[in-house]
Parts: sequence; structure tokens; C-alpha cells
Amino acid sequence: MKKIKVTIGVYWVEIPEAKLYVLCGCPADSVKHLMKRGLIVPVEKNGVFFETGPNAILLSDVSLQQEQFSNLAEFPVLQMLYRQGLIMPSHPNNTGEKPLLIGIEDQIRAQVEYIYRGNYGLVSAEEIMQAGIPEDAAYDMMRLKRRFAFGNICKTEELLETRIVRDEAVELRNGVFIQRKGINIYEFKYNGESITVDINLTGKEEYEAPYQLGYHEIRREYFSVIHSGEGDGWDINRPCMASILTFQGKIYLIDAGPNITHSLRALGIGVNEIEGIFNTHAHDDHFNGLPILMRADHKIKYFATPLVSSSVMKKLSALLTMKEEAFSNYFDIQYLDFDVWNNIEGLEVRPVLSPHPLETSIFFFRTLWEDGYKSYAHLADIAAFNVLEGMITDEPSENGISREYYNKIIEFYLTPADLKKIDISGGLIHGNAEDFSEDTTKRILLSHTSLELTNIQKEIGGSAVFGMADVLISSDQDYTKSIAFMNLQTFFPEVPKHELNMLLNCPVETFNPGTIMIGQGVINEYVFLILSGEAEFIISEYDIWNRLASGFIAGELSGILGTASPGTYRTLSVVKTLKIPCELYSKFLKRNNLFNDLKETIDKRILLQNSWLFGEMLSSQKKFSIAEQMECSSYSEGQNLPLVPDNLYLLKDGEVKIYSGGKTIETIVTGGFFGTELILLKASRLLEARATKISEIYSIQGESLKDIPIVRWKLLATYEKRIRAALITF
Repeated sequence: MKKIKVTIGVYWVEIPEAKLYVLCGCPADSVKHLMKRGLIVPVEKNGVFFETGPNAILLSDVSLQQEQFSNLAEFPVLQMLYRQGLIMPSHPNNTGEKPLLIGIEDQIRAQVEYIYRGNYGLVSAEEIMQAGIPEDAAYDMMRLKRRFAFGNICKTEELLETRIVRDEAVELRNGVFIQRKGINIYEFKYNGESITVDINLTGKEEYEAPYQLGYHEIRREYFSVIHSGEGDGWDINRPCMASILTFQGKIYLIDAGPNITHSLRALGIGVNEIEGIFNTHAHDDHFNGLPILMRADHKIKYFATPLVSSSVMKKLSALLTMKEEAFSNYFDIQYLDFDVWNNIEGLEVRPVLSPHPLETSIFFFRTLWEDGYKSYAHLADIAAFNVLEGMITDEPSENGISREYYNKIIEFYLTPADLKKIDISGGLIHGNAEDFSEDTTKRILLSHTSLELTNIQKEIGGSAVFGMADVLISSDQDYTKSIAFMNLQTFFPEVPKHELNMLLNCPVETFNPGTIMIGQGVINEYVFLILSGEAEFIISEYDIWNRLASGFIAGELSGILGTASPGTYRTLSVVKTLKIPCELYSKFLKRNNLFNDLKETIDKRILLQNSWLFGEMLSSQKKFSIAEQMECSSYSEGQNLPLVPDNLYLLKDGEVKIYSGGKTIETIVTGGFFGTELILLKASRLLEARATKISEIYSIQGESLKDIPIVRWKLLATYEKRIRAALITF
């Protein structure tokens, strides 16, 4: 038996004698990490080329760790089934044994449904019609789906074996046993040997990206395309195919794939700066970064057709075991119509349904300019022309497509644009560069591949490196001050414009990654309004580490009080700020009758800033709004806390134990919180709370938190963790 640490939160356990190779933990890009560690390698047997790799996956007990997906088995399963050949007919690696999916019951159940939705999306004409598609078109879509699926839409259980692990040891295969020892702690046993694996993330650990991207400073143009991914789900050196649009200074994402935090940080973009996301489809390499966008302090706009949105919601709800309608708690859903130009504040977008195993849109973007329209086409996960041609049938009862539909799709694919990015992965479900040899688009970019371009492909299109931008319409203004004005106006809505202009006349200062803006213990002369990028606030003595984004005023509280900074403000990316002298800022507050209001809430805002729940990503304005309605109550030692539905409780001083049925689940101290189920479920009390010391506790109305996605997301992760702990019997 052998255990290898692959990356943070991921291990490899191999028992060659039992022919068992287990991937323990499967967050985003776990396959790429295995490739980098040499645990997946190409081999040849009997003239057939295929890959080695795991034949079993051990799932995390919780779907989220550090608000990131812990269980994303889609690509590991695809690698086992197809790249290893475990289910391919007549393949030398097909022994008849199915890959194993191992874990506790609810996570197995969630992954089975998630993989099913990842394979097929919507699985019946009825589901398709519920998304607004007419009956005849829904029937044709199912004909296409079945053709991609070789005539049979398989349940996940037909492809995989499952092993549900409870408290007792369970045999996996060939005499190998596994036993659960704690949350995310498992023991493997074989022939008298044992290995223990702990796939918990501890402290501030986060799942790692398999590649390095460096740091970039982007410019917000009037209309440009920033290239944020050109690889595919198997490319160990680059993010998956994606783009970022800048339009009139606003930032829009096209898809959110694995490790999007890494990409955004490298580009100096904080999540609060994102106006919206255009989502092509629900495959993991275009979808599984959505939780990162839930970590904003406002609902980011989600743009998709109802068809794609329905597919995405079903897959996401399977992963999180939540209702589909809960998606609207985290995003501002903006539905797009197929085949027409949808106007989004001057940026026009035309989604076109593209043939794929699950519901997929390609996007055409345009905006009016002096010589007509400037346009960009984003063609992710398209089908090769010869594959589509092979699907043509004149018989409506057969699986496939009509000649008319084929011609229509080819016409859409070849629609000229100023810039077009195309998927060239090939195979049964991806595009070929050669199909675009006659395309009259001004500039074609070849994307969605892990392979080197051939000379023939290089003659058809170019390539892009991470962070490169194609400027379609340059900007004649710097949007930085406009962003500063919008932030100030949000924070100070009643202040006259000329007063805000006084602050706007302060300089913009740009910090490189890893720069200390304000050191702990330093009396800062300036406050810094973060305009773009990501920073961090650290008080190591108390284990406080929170990320900061656009809209946060670094050094504000110590600046207006003239006291030493309680912590260190440090940049994580390129960060642009409005640098305001503390003396000027204090006078601004006083002459606009704001100083006393801010001063009265300082203790509350310090508590919020130092807490894990509220300290991260929230703008200064959001914290101030929460602080204004916080009410404090005192509780004596041993007193049970009267929990009111739709209230959250934040501990100011003292100590509180959370328990269930007499069992202590967690002990919280200053900055800790309880009542998550009161906010999320509107339930009376699934868990109890008792003061174990004299305690002062703030109550916060749930209404003030409902539209702050990152707070809801952290409440969800905490609730799942506490309920799981309550159910443990070992």
C-alpha cells in the first residue's frame, strides 16, 4: 500500500496487488494534478494508446470546503471511462469492472445525479419544454441527445459502482476495506496493512491550481476581449477556454471554469467588480467556478437562455442538494432569447443553440461604432462538421438531425465577425479548425485544446496567451475615476456631487502584488478606496485573515480615529486605489454630518471586519449598513439563547456552545455566529445554543443579509458542516 499527497486536500492511495488505485478527494482540476504528479501517464498496450489513472474515487463528506466545491467527479469519471478505456468495447483496459465511487450516502447520491446531469443536461422532452421550448423542437433535441449518447441515455449507476461508507468497515474490492474515522478521515486496510487519509482543508487552506499564471494589469476598454483561458479540461498548463469582455468599463465573464479565483487574481480583478457572466453550458470546465462568483457582496448578473439556465440549475442543485430556485439567492438571473440580439445596456448578445450532448449556447456579441458594428463570436464546445453530417437523417423517428438543421448550424458557425474564438478539441463532441478554413472572420483564435497546433491549424487561426487583450474599440477615457465615483456615491448617497468630486481629485495609486499598503501598528496618513484587484487584511495574533475587494476602504477606521492600524493590509494582485489623506477624509465626513454616525458604529464595524463571516469581500458600505441595525443583548452563564427565526447572532464577547441533543457541536468565541438555519431555512431551531460564559451577543436581521451572496454562501457551508457534525456517531 502506498499513499501520495497529490496537492492540498487530495491524496492518492494505491494497492497494486488488489488492482485498486484511489483518488481521495476530487475538487476542481484533480485530474490535471494527477497528470502533473505522473500518476496519470500515456501508455500503449497491444497497439492501443490510453492513459493510466485511478479506478476509484473517494468523495469528501461535505460538498463545500472553504466555500469551494469538494466533489467534482465529472472529469475524473470521464478520464476513467474514456481516456483509460474502462468501458470502451474491445479495449485492452476494459476488464468488465466498473470504476468505484466511494463516500457517505448523501454525497454518493448527489454525485450520481450531478454526473448524470453533466452527461446529458435535461433528460426528457418534458424537461426541455418546461424551459420554454416548443414540443416539436424538444422532440428534435432529444433525437440529437440520443444520437450523441449512441442511442441510450444511461443512468450513472450503469457506468459506475458505488460503495456507501457508514461507521463500519466496508469492502471495496479484492480484500481492501475502508472505514470512516471522522469527518473526511478514512482508513484503508489490506492484508494487515493500513493507511489513513485526511482530506480536510485546515485553517485558511484552499484548493490549488495546477498552473502558474503570473500577474497582469488589465486596461478597461470601451469594447475588448481579454483572453482568460485557451485550454481544455486536460490541459495542465492553462485554464479552460474562457474570455472576459470589457464594455464601457464594465467587466463580463464568458463562462467560469475551474480555479477562476486564480485567473481573476492574476488579472487584478476582484469578484465585486464583475457585472455579469454569460454561461455557455454546464460542463465542469465552463461551469464549476460559479461558486466563486457567489462570494461577491452583491448578486452578479447571470446571463443565459432559459434552456441553458435550467440545465445549469439542475446540476448545481444536485451538487449542493438545494432547490433549483435557490440559484436566485446568489445571482441576478437575466434570461436571454435564442437567435435574436438581446440588448444589455448597449452591449448586444445573440445566443445560438449549438449541438452538444447537453444544452449549449454559442455567443455572438456586438456594439455599434462609427463604421458599423464591432463584433466578437465565442464558439465553445461546438461540433465538427463531419460529426454533424454523420448525424443527418431524413427519418423523423431516428436519432439525429435534419439536413435543414445541419445547414443552419454551419451557417451560424461561419458567421463572420471581427474576432472569433473557436473550440478545436475534435473528437465526437468538439470542433475542428479545418472546418473554418473558408471563414471570412477578420481574426480567428483557436482554443479549447491541450495539444500543440499543427501547421495546417496555424494557417487557419491564431492563438492567445493568458492576459492578452484584443481591443475592438479603444477607450478615450480612463474608467478608474468613474469606478471611484460609483463607489463613493453608493457609500455616501446623500452627499452632494461637488463634495464627492473633492475626494475624486485625489490620486489613483497602483500597488503591485505582495505590497503592504498599511502595516500593523502604523498610524496611517491615508485611506485607500480599493477600485480593482484583491487585497488581504491580516492580524496573525488572532488568526484573522480576510480578503478585500472593490468598495472597501482600507485603513478607514484607524484613519479617522488617528490610531494605529490593528492589522496589515496587503495586496494579493495588482490593486488600484483612490489614495485619500486621512485629514481630508475626516473633514469630508464632518462637513457632511457623517462623522458621528460612522464613529458610533466603529466597534460594530471592527467586529464585522475581524469576523470570518463578514470580514471578507464586503464593501465598507455593506458593513456600515449591517452595523447600523445590529442590536446587542447580554446573557448570563448557562443561559439558553432564545433564537428568533430570520435572525443571525454574532458573538461580541464571551463564549457560546452550539449543541444538538446534549452533544456539543462547536464552541464559538468573539466573531463567531450561530442561527444559520434561521436564515437559510426559516426553521425554528435545529441546533441549540447556550452561553457558557457571560456573553454579549448582537442580533442581525436576516432581511439585511438576503442579498449578500458571500454571506449566504458561508452560512450554507457552515450549516452543512454543523449538521454533519451533529449526525456523527463515532
